[in-house]
Amino acid sequence: MTGGTGSFGRKFVELVLREKQPKKLIVFSRDELKQHEMQQQFPATGDSPMRYFLGDIRDRERLERALHGVDIVVHAAALKQVPACEYNPFEAILTNVMGAKNIIDAAIDQKVKRVLALSTDKAVNPANLYGATKLCMEKLFIQGNSYSGDSGTRLSCVRYGNVVGSRGSVIPLFQRQREAGRITVTDPRMTRFWITLEQGVRFVMGCIEDMQGGETFVPKIPSMNILDLAAAVAPDCKVDTVGIRPGEKLHEVLLGEDEARHTVESDTQFVILPEGHALRGANGQWKSPVEGFHYASDSNPKWLTIPELHELMRDEK
Repeated sequence: MTGGTGSFGRKFVELVLREKQPKKLIVFSRDELKQHEMQQQFPATGDSPMRYFLGDIRDRERLERALHGVDIVVHAAALKQVPACEYNPFEAILTNVMGAKNIIDAAIDQKVKRVLALSTDKAVNPANLYGATKLCMEKLFIQGNSYSGDSGTRLSCVRYGNVVGSRGSVIPLFQRQREAGRITVTDPRMTRFWITLEQGVRFVMGCIEDMQGGETFVPKIPSMNILDLAAAVAPDCKVDTVGIRPGEKLHEVLLGEDEARHTVESDTQFVILPEGHALRGANGQWKSPVEGFHYASDSNPKWLTIPELHELMRDEK
């Protein structure tokens, strides 16, 4: 997997090693220190299936070497900090867009069977460059299926919201700020989708098995208001409102109204199909959303309570 030393990658490796017994599991990333630290937990010695490749997804030649003989790729590498992407737009595009193109080209040339890319709710109606690069990445992966020809390579995407406990989420920020007795929120009306690392990894593992190529998989996950989140993480702290940052939304969307026209859903997920693709559902498991439907964090029928968040945070420790 690309970007394998991140929060998602570590949990993915943990679960795959424990439950899937892979012949080989390659972590491809550019940070040698993080790879060294990860090897303390998941050694690449003896009969271990672990392999660690230093490399950058911007380097097509290195990707070709890393993907030789690989059956499945999970693409998680990205520049994902919104302010950093705004300040360094060329770098964001080179990694998140051109890097995705390199993954697609190398996977097709090496006849990788399945490639699944991780996206974000910020890719829907993007308000910042990070979201725009993820939207481009999704488009490249979905259309990449028409380039694969007889190689047999199939490409799909997974799109979900904020991850409880990940390094980039607001929860670790609140945990640091509560030591001073004050926390900052950008707007008290703000809502977000939430999923745990393990839930995200298990959803991805299921999508790898189900994908046929060209789908974007969206899990049905709960929302939470930012003040409820603050009350759960730092219940005795004062809250300062600092205003919405550039490129930030009040509410996020995981499924847009236009996408819903070629989407099917089950009890646990939405599947956005390529436009013009016949809607599946003959077995009764799948149905189409109602006309005008969109899946947004403020109109979500499923909300996370404070006790439920506490339980999720305990599970992630």
